Parts: sequence; C-alpha cells; structure tokens
Amino acid sequence: MADIQPYENALGAIPGAHPYPRTSRYHDAEIGVHRQPDGTEVRYAKRRLLPPLDDSETQAHTVGAGERPDLLAQQFYGDPSQWWRIADANPVLDPRELTEEAGRVVEIPEPGGHRRV
Repeated sequence: MADIQPYENALGAIPGAHPYPRTSRYHDAEIGVHRQPDGTEVRYAKRRLLPPLDDSETQAHTVGAGERPDLLAQQFYGDPSQWWRIADANPVLDPRELTEEAGRVVEIPEPGGHRRV
C-alpha cells in the first residue's frame, strides 16, 4: 500500500480528480456539482446505494463489552478506519449502535468482499 501513496498524492493535484482516497466509503461514489445562484459550484458525493450481502460474504460476530466499530475494523481488517464496512453491512443509522449493547450479533463483511456501488 505504501507504493500507492505517491499516486494518491498526485491525483489530489489534478483538477476534477476524485476527492476521496481509495480506502474511503465514498471513493466510488459519483461526484455531483451543484451550481448556486451566484454561479459558485459546490461538489458533493452523491447518494450511495448498497446491494444486500448474502451470508457467504459475511461472518457473524457477537459484540463483547467495550468493543467499538473501529476496534472491530482493526481486528477484522487490520485498519480501524474501515469501520464503515461493518456499518454498511448492518441496518444501523449510527455506527455506535453496532457495539453499544454487548451480546448483539453484527455481520462482518469478508475483507475485500463488500461490494461498493
């Protein structure tokens, strides 16, 4: 991954390049442009629609006391910033809901197996 960094940095200098790094949940999101009445353009990430995952793409995990979404991401993916993969696979609006109650069963997508749309 370290050898990708110079390319990521170079993309940031290109006008119109995607504003999110490859590891972001918004990397594959389409970028929209809203033009304000004064002509100012505001770029934004368009809505992400996620297909459902089937059981072969996830594993069940029972939440223990003191766990957090970032700690689960570190445990399962080796990267705490990937917590959003777990949040996307479970029906929650707030990622803190995933781990607020010990004993809850959450679905953990397989590394690299969660489809982005």
